[in-house]
Amino acid sequence: MNIKSVKLRDIAKVIRSKNAGPFEITFDIIFRTKEDYEKVKASGVLNKRLIASLYNLDPQNILTFVFYDAANAVKITIPRMRPQGSIGEVDMHGAQQYVPLFDIDIPIDL
Repeated sequence: MNIKSVKLRDIAKVIRSKNAGPFEITFDIIFRTKEDYEKVKASGVLNKRLIASLYNLDPQNILTFVFYDAANAVKITIPRMRPQGSIGEVDMHGAQQYVPLFDIDIPIDL
C-alpha cells in the first residue's frame, strides 16, 4: 500500500478564521465530501497538539476542538494573542489567522 499526502488546502472546501469576540479567534475547516472528512478525522493528524504548535500555544489553552460530523467540519477556537483592537493587535477581524492551516499534510491511502 502506498501512502500519499495532500495539503489540507487541497482537500478542504473552506478553511477560514474569524473573530469570536474580543478575546478569541475561531477556525472552521469544512470538507467537500463526507469521505474526505472521515479520512482526515481518522488520520488523527488534526489534533490539539498540532494546532497548539502552529499557533504557539499550550494545547490546554485551546478552547474548542470539535469534529462536527453533521457538517463534515472541524471547529477550533483559540485565545487571541492580544485583545481585539488593543495596541499591537494586527488582525482585528481574525480573518487572516487561517493561513498556517493550509500546509498541514494529510495522509491519504491509495
